[in-house]
Amino acid sequence: MENQEEARRGGRMGRWGFGRWGLVAALTGCLVLGGTLMVVPVQRTGPRAAVPPAPGAQALTAVSAGAPAALPDLAVLIGEREAHLRRNPRDAESWAVLGAAYVEQGRRTAQSAYYPKADRALRTSLRVEKSAAAFDGMAALANARRDFRAARTWGEAARKLDAKRWTTYPLLIDAYTGLGDWKAAGRALERLQELRGGPAVMARAGAVYRDRGRREDAMAQLSDAAAGAKAPAERAAYLERVGQLAWERGDREVALRNFREAVRIDPDQRAAQAGQGRALAALGRTSEALSAYRLALTNQPSPQYALELGELYESLGLRQAARAQYDLLRARVRSAAADGADEELVLGVFEADHGDPASAVRRLRAEWRRQPGIAVADALGWALHRAGEDEEALRYAVRATDTVHGGGVRSALYAFHRGMIERELEQQGPARRHLQEALRINPYFSPLHVRAARAALTELGAEPSSEVPESVTRQPCRSERCA
Repeated sequence: MENQEEARRGGRMGRWGFGRWGLVAALTGCLVLGGTLMVVPVQRTGPRAAVPPAPGAQALTAVSAGAPAALPDLAVLIGEREAHLRRNPRDAESWAVLGAAYVEQGRRTAQSAYYPKADRALRTSLRVEKSAAAFDGMAALANARRDFRAARTWGEAARKLDAKRWTTYPLLIDAYTGLGDWKAAGRALERLQELRGGPAVMARAGAVYRDRGRREDAMAQLSDAAAGAKAPAERAAYLERVGQLAWERGDREVALRNFREAVRIDPDQRAAQAGQGRALAALGRTSEALSAYRLALTNQPSPQYALELGELYESLGLRQAARAQYDLLRARVRSAAADGADEELVLGVFEADHGDPASAVRRLRAEWRRQPGIAVADALGWALHRAGEDEEALRYAVRATDTVHGGGVRSALYAFHRGMIERELEQQGPARRHLQEALRINPYFSPLHVRAARAALTELGAEPSSEVPESVTRQPCRSERCA
């Protein structure tokens, strides 16, 4: 019996390869080997690359901080949150994140259909729990829809709930700016800078400085923001703003360089794509300009881009192609209105120059009552001029260009509008001064209006700038290649 038991034990040992003492020996060997591995350095060829966060996590970080997010990452985040909320419908935080992501997706793609989705998600979040994040989301949605009064209300509610939540203040700055309340915008920026630093805050400061006419300070802030941004989509957005500042002062090559770099970093940066169209047209590279605008509009059918492309076509004598863009503009404005977004400003600007000036005046008067910002003051003044009401027009043009009233933006278009109104009122000295200022700020500011400014200066007995933009002197392009 004893021999049989030993045999059985031996069989078990044979099947596993070792017995109790073998196991102890094996463990001892592992410990020794482990100790050896701990003291012998591992040979590496270089530092280990950091594992990037998942796309949804990247978009969540951006959306939570109110920073630009990459469109593919946003799509992932939206899909994740939608799936999560089907299982957890009372997760107020996730509803707020989903709403903010919808707002960003709608803003980046010019697809206003995302805004009703955002509204439903954010209101669901608020029904479950009133949070600063949901109030922020509602303020961002109102800003995207150009409802600045509502944005101010939601932003101030968020601030009341959590005065140290820094992401609320950029939303308030946008709302106050849209309402023409420059003092409140300045106070909000000061509070933002007390609470937070970094690229997002620098970019916001740059926007405020630009609106105050402090272009060099604005350029410094935006350049630093672009240099400091880590995420490609955020860096591309700030480079686009650098390019826009360069464009506004007539630096075509600098503007084009920044727009191109923004598109290289983030191919979905369509504002930069449209910016390339502006810069290329000013450089006389018309075919490239048209291609850039078309690409921007294909992926982000913004009414503003349609207006710019239409005016470029019109400057080239391609009226049928221009009309097609103007039809697109009207359609996009109607679509936006159906989704609760206000595009009356761009439609009023269009009607003043290419449609019915009386209709433009009616639309822009209503817009002024809703949100009396500087852009609306300029547009309403110009519409009144086009409708033959120059005395009243001048009051709004002065409001848009007079730093005492907050119109500190150094805009060639605003100066042109004021100069043309003054010319009609036979105020020849001020008219010459403002038309010359327009061409000095940016001699390429519009493919249509630059010609009118130069002709008006000649009529007033003043010499326009000796530098003539190529896009002004070139012959109209009527080839298939341009159209």
